[in-house]
Amino acid sequence: GGGAAMEAVSQLASPGAFRAVKEPLAFLRVLEWLFAIFAFATCGGYSGGLRLSVDCANKSESDLSIDIAFAYPFRLHQVNFDAPTCEGKRRETLSLIGDFSSSAEFFVTIAVFAFLYSLAATVVYIFFQNKYRENNRGPLIDFIVTVVFSFLWLVGSSAWAKGLSDVKIATDPGEVLLLMSACKQQSNKCLPVRSPVMSSLNTSVVFGFLNFILWAGNIWFVFKETGWHSSGQRHPPDTMEKQSSSYNQGGYNQDNYGPTGGYNQPAGFGQQANYGQVGEYGQQQSYSQSGPTSFANQI
Repeated sequence: GGGAAMEAVSQLASPGAFRAVKEPLAFLRVLEWLFAIFAFATCGGYSGGLRLSVDCANKSESDLSIDIAFAYPFRLHQVNFDAPTCEGKRRETLSLIGDFSSSAEFFVTIAVFAFLYSLAATVVYIFFQNKYRENNRGPLIDFIVTVVFSFLWLVGSSAWAKGLSDVKIATDPGEVLLLMSACKQQSNKCLPVRSPVMSSLNTSVVFGFLNFILWAGNIWFVFKETGWHSSGQRHPPDTMEKQSSSYNQGGYNQDNYGPTGGYNQPAGFGQQANYGQVGEYGQQQSYSQSGPTSFANQI
């Protein structure tokens, strides 16, 4: 057992593992993991309340502290409370208005899955670097998932921002007083005593949009790993020849690469060079000279 443990330790101590943490990819994943926790804790852990007072013309019927508590997932129509009618001792049972659970639960669900995925991805980057790069399947899946999560964070945060503004209206003490029959009589005094504290919910929306920015920014770094944009970045020029031969073994000519199978045609590299967004294409030139010849020989 000692040998295996030592191997694990040496793998962790290898420069690759530390490089993984320092690289933007893993660093961003750790941030996403943290921010996802903040997003679902601030929203999913919420409970709040408001207090109203109804002062009837006949003082003995008054109730000066009507407390109404509500919490995540904001099914407010299920929150019941009692209020005096100011007509004898009779009280009425009312409920708040609205059900905002769909946007709140959607938001928290995205946060929980984002938390799990970024945790898993970080573990893979650090301990399974080689597996991740094998056949380029890791970066490919990673890229698709990152794009999907960016989209979900944007949609979920926007929906929840709208949901939250509706929750604020529905729990505004002034609005709730309008539901009470006693408050329709001029002779009774209805007053808001305490409004709900919404700061943690405001924070959850901010974290939602921050998560969107993080994941969207991450798309670029994962895209670089897919090697679509160029493999010149990660390797010094002298490994180019080895690189080009390993491309053909690297599973690029497997069926599942159908549409992008053009990697083993020199023409593919010609198109590649048109994506001039990145300045490092200088090194790339060595491909256009050495590439076609070595590829032609192998074809």
